[in-house]
Amino acid sequence: MLNGEDMLRPSTNSYDWLGPGVYFWENSDERARQYAEQAGKRRNSTINQPFVIGAVIDLGNCLDLLDKRWLDFLRAAYDDMVCGLEDHELPANRPFGEADVNFKKRDLDCAVIRYAVALAQAEGIKFDSVRAVFWEGEALYPGAGFRTHNHIQLSIINPNCIKGIFLPREKVDF
Repeated sequence: MLNGEDMLRPSTNSYDWLGPGVYFWENSDERARQYAEQAGKRRNSTINQPFVIGAVIDLGNCLDLLDKRWLDFLRAAYDDMVCGLEDHELPANRPFGEADVNFKKRDLDCAVIRYAVALAQAEGIKFDSVRAVFWEGEALYPGAGFRTHNHIQLSIINPNCIKGIFLPREKVDF
């Protein structure tokens, strides 16, 4: 990948909370490193040597869920999706295990994002990426609204938005 001989593969799981795409942490290489190390310990993991890459990304036309306009659009897409389900069951967000309080299997969120992206495309709007805050972990301190693993996550739908990838270097004192 670093030499341009292979492409990053998009994730397409039904529980990927921002829908299908190549996932990145925005400005949080330490959280990405923690995730890679945790994922490498999972049963049936294909990660043998966890590490982090950096990327230069142009979000293009972004379904940015830090923007009220797109939050309202997502809510309307959810309402429309529910109306169209009729007798079908609505997917649910659920934990991977009993200890998971953050509902990391986000089937509902994924279904709503997929529906919203398709709805927008039918209206002539094509999204290249999705961006959102992920509130994760335990309270940072008693009564806190901050969590130990909060981060902004990106799902890159259009691979042309990934302009380059690199190995991050350690910070140096100057």
